Order: sequence, then C-alpha cells, then structure tokens
Amino acid sequence: MHWIALQPASDAAPPEPALAAAALPADPHTALAWRLLQFTPMVARVHDALVLEVSGSERLFGGRAALLGLILQPDAAHAQGATSLLALGRLWSGAADALIDALPLQSLRAAQPHLPTLARLGCATWGQLRTLPRGGVARRFGADLLAALDRAYGDAPDVYPWCSLPEVFDAPLELSASVESASAFLFGLRRLLAQLLVWLRARQHGVLALQLLWELDARRSNALHVDAHHDGGPQGRLVLRTAHPTQDMQHLQRLFMEQLAHVHLPAPVLYLRLRTLQTQALGGESLSLLPQDLRHGDSLHQTLERLAARLGADQVQCVQAQADHTPENMQRWQTWQASRVPQTTADFAHANAALYPTWLLPKPLKLVVHQQDPQYYGPLTLLVGPQRLEGGWLQGQPALRAIK
Repeated sequence: MHWIALQPASDAAPPEPALAAAALPADPHTALAWRLLQFTPMVARVHDALVLEVSGSERLFGGRAALLGLILQPDAAHAQGATSLLALGRLWSGAADALIDALPLQSLRAAQPHLPTLARLGCATWGQLRTLPRGGVARRFGADLLAALDRAYGDAPDVYPWCSLPEVFDAPLELSASVESASAFLFGLRRLLAQLLVWLRARQHGVLALQLLWELDARRSNALHVDAHHDGGPQGRLVLRTAHPTQDMQHLQRLFMEQLAHVHLPAPVLYLRLRTLQTQALGGESLSLLPQDLRHGDSLHQTLERLAARLGADQVQCVQAQADHTPENMQRWQTWQASRVPQTTADFAHANAALYPTWLLPKPLKLVVHQQDPQYYGPLTLLVGPQRLEGGWLQGQPALRAIK
C-alpha cells in the first residue's frame, strides 16, 4: 500500500484554472478532499491533514509518478509512506525521507499525552518506544498507544471514517453585489459550475438536469410584479436538461446564458443556488488512433440544445417514426426535447425505410422517360422495388404509390 499525507494551504493556488479556489467549498480541507476523491475513494481527514491510499489507482492514471503529479501541489506540505501514520509522521515532523524508527514521538499523535513520561524513560523515537515491553506499555499508557504503533508499522489495518461526497450537488452562492440583469449571473454561475465539475469528476458522473435558483431582494420584490419564471415568491428558477450526461461546463454555461437572456428580473438578485436534479454514471469512451476519426467541435445533441435554448424549443423539430407503411404517414415531425435523442432512418421498423425520403412533394412530379429509364437532371437508378403501396382507406385518406 502507498499512503500520501497532505496538509492543505489556505492560500494555495488551484491546480487547474477551471477549479478556481473561489469555486470550491470554503473549508480548505473539504475543498482538497473533493479534489482528491476523483483519484481514490480512500480519503480521510486526520486532525489538520488528509491521508489517501493510492496503490489501487496507480494503473488507472499511468503509474505512480503520473498520479503523484496530479495529486501533489507545490504549495501544500506532503509526505508519503507505506502506512498512513508513517506518512503523517513524516509530514508532521518535516522529515519526508526519515526512517520509521527515527521519527520523533511528537509526530505520533497517540503518544503526545505521554511525552513527559516517555522522555523520562529515555524514549524519544518510534523505534525506542517499540522496543519497550508491550505489556508494560499497555498497563502504563493504555492500549490505544500500542494500537497506533501497530498501525504505524503495518501490523494492523488502517480504519478511518472515509470522506464522501453528498448524493446531490446543492451549492449556494452569495453575490458580492446585487445584480438587476439575468445576464449578469455569468460570474457567479462560473463559480458554481466549477464547483459542480469537481463534484462530478469525483463521482465520475455526468449531469442530465440542473436547476439554477436565484433569490430576489425581498424589500423590492414584494412591490413588483413576479413574472412566469417565478413561483409567486421572491425566488426564480431555471431548469436545464441535456440529452446526454456531460461534464462539459462550457456547454452548460452557454445553454444557461442563452436561456437567461430571455429572463426578466422584477427585482435585484442577491443569492444564487445550483442544484442537480438528475445525474448518470459516465461510461468509458474509446477514441480512434487515426486523426481523421477524432471528433472536433460540438456534437449533434449539443448543437441542438444550443439552438433550442436560443430559438425556443418549438423551433427545433425531430422525426418520430409511426407504425404505418404508407410514405405519407411513416413519420411525423414533433418538437425536439433534450431528454429525447432524435431518431434516424435506421430506427424505422419498416422494410427499406432508410431509402425513403424524409418528405414528399405536394403533387407527384411527372418524370421524363428515355429508353425506359426515368430522367431527372440525368438518369435515375432504381434502388428498391418494384413496389406498389395502397392503403389509408380506413382513415378516409387513400394513398397510392407505385415503383415500377
């Protein structure tokens, strides 16, 4: 096993620009624990430090050296060891390379209440304490000191109340100044989305539905009209849904800003709150080694989400397959929703449905035939058929199509 002990610095710079310190929880220990949970689930707080066991995660991040490069921060004190107490002893003693027997007893928290007595016995290091008779140490100093020694030397397992993330992300934010325009939420929204990114990475989840809430100044909102975005009180909300689970905060920010551009605030806003409504575990993704197969730019569902947010949901249509064999009724267009991935012709359950056009002319177009071959800006090739379709008479709309 390989343990790392970290002591967060309150003024340490964040390791990534997207994870700004202001976007993380206010407590530096909680903020660091959130970041470390994306590398290993075995993270615990011990007094003023954090310990984590990383041997089970090394292969996932390209080896120990690569993993340590992601975890360790230049401004944070750290130490390593085969046990958690050894790593903590090296951290608290300031001797990162000290041998376990040479560590001072001050760096073993279980021994600190007994330091004067141990000093009179001539014990100043972990190794000297371990040479004392176990029975006498237990009677004189209690079983907890022996248990700590066993854990420090790897003779007993490390058991901690492990840190964990909340099941639902719900983060409030007090704005530095009241804002009177929804578009002015951008600065606060960035901080909340950066904090959401840390939470999603640690849980290895993607978000499907988010809710942004804002609290209005009650002194002014009571005297003003509350529009349709509000629930009748001094609070507004905006729900954002995506077609696929995502950790792309830039895409979410663009969607929020497109929708916030249509929001009218009846009073200044003092507080923001971002809450997850639905998340989903992310699966692995295999990318091609060939450069031409790598995707660039926004995906189809991201483009559709941006268009729906900018133009309105009713302005983006998708095809819905119907259980009908006549070309006029095989599909219908309906409003696209983020929770529904648009269907393609491959989804049709009809024979040769992929060859049918997505729309028909109001009136059939008579084609010129040359040597029994139909012409339309050149000779046409028959891909399917011959076929004759007739139906719809039960619905009072008879249809006839013939392909010869």
